[in-house]
Amino acid sequence: MADVIMPKMGDAMTEGKVLTWRKQVGDPVKTGEPIAEIETDKVNVDIEAEDSGTLLEIVVPAGQSAAVGARIAVIGAPGAKTERPAAAPPASAARPAAHAQAPPPPAPRAAQTAPADAARVKASPLARRLAEEHGLDLARIPGSGPEGRITKEDVESALAARPAASIAPGAAPGDGGPEYTDETPSRMRTTIARRMVESKQQVPHFYITAEVAMDEALRARQQLNAARDDGRKVTVNDLIVRAVALSLRRFPNLNGAYVDGKIRRFRRINIALAIALPDGLIAPVLRDCDRKPVAQISDETKALAERARAGHLRPQDYEGGTFTISNLGMFDFVESFIAIVNPPHAGILAVGAAQMRPVVRGGQLTAATVMKVTISADHRVTDGAEAAQFIGEVKRMLENPFLLFAPDAA
Repeated sequence: MADVIMPKMGDAMTEGKVLTWRKQVGDPVKTGEPIAEIETDKVNVDIEAEDSGTLLEIVVPAGQSAAVGARIAVIGAPGAKTERPAAAPPASAARPAAHAQAPPPPAPRAAQTAPADAARVKASPLARRLAEEHGLDLARIPGSGPEGRITKEDVESALAARPAASIAPGAAPGDGGPEYTDETPSRMRTTIARRMVESKQQVPHFYITAEVAMDEALRARQQLNAARDDGRKVTVNDLIVRAVALSLRRFPNLNGAYVDGKIRRFRRINIALAIALPDGLIAPVLRDCDRKPVAQISDETKALAERARAGHLRPQDYEGGTFTISNLGMFDFVESFIAIVNPPHAGILAVGAAQMRPVVRGGQLTAATVMKVTISADHRVTDGAEAAQFIGEVKRMLENPFLLFAPDAA
């Protein structure tokens, strides 16, 4: 007999909400088969069965929350009897479901309130969350996905088609119409706001910016992509991940955290990659980046990003990060920016766009592709001199990209 527990999806998660049970009591389940969809502060995710057997009991019904580590269901042999643990009940078991505590606020005009059986409608996690936030009835939205599954794009189309609710036609500020609207942020956005405020208040940030000449790195990337026969392309970010990982080997304080008055240095180099979703940022983790060649980093990064945008990240995809990279280089007008440290990490590297600039080399004016990188670091763990040496090593690696492919670097 095996308990199904509420997984921990990130260091700040304390509880999760069961959105849908994909299996019912008495149904057979196989190891690795999705049995429930849960909502966390970051994303919706399917829980997979860790054992085969029969779903004997659902402890936390759909619509209720449970603390991380709490038992939410039981899998075992057919006909086996389960026993309730003596521990405290799940986070929401002692209280009614959220919609039963008080009458829900009125839905915006022209919006429909989601029905009680909306969980049974086939929809992607992003589509379900987007519809819930805007008060749309999933049952009334036609799905364009496989077997009629409702996608995020279907919900966005429904939102675009409904009449505007905030300001009446013809109304303008000063003419009796509202001058602004208030909107309750999503759970993810609320969590981001809380964690970033805590980071800026509790972590003594400092910042160092460097310019990196990227011409050699871009040539190396072009040659590598020309040699690949699988059609998959290495990106500039893949080279940056590799350079950062190798540099963290030399500066282990940056691959650390300040925890309970002690400096914790991690033995593995696991890079968290900031990925933008409609509701905000998430940072799934790419493991052992210093031990993997650039091509493998590239393939694993693409798979991670695809799972993130499809809402199919697994609990282990959020765990164990030691340093963060936030790259806005896809916006070619972003020269540089400063990122907020992602607790409990000691540092985060903000990457701007690689831009063609006039530079002076050997006393001559010439054109070069330049990229600005900025490290935000926790002054409790490191200081300016060490962070400057770290970012100098990242610069050296990218300006001499053969170092990223050297056999002894892995």
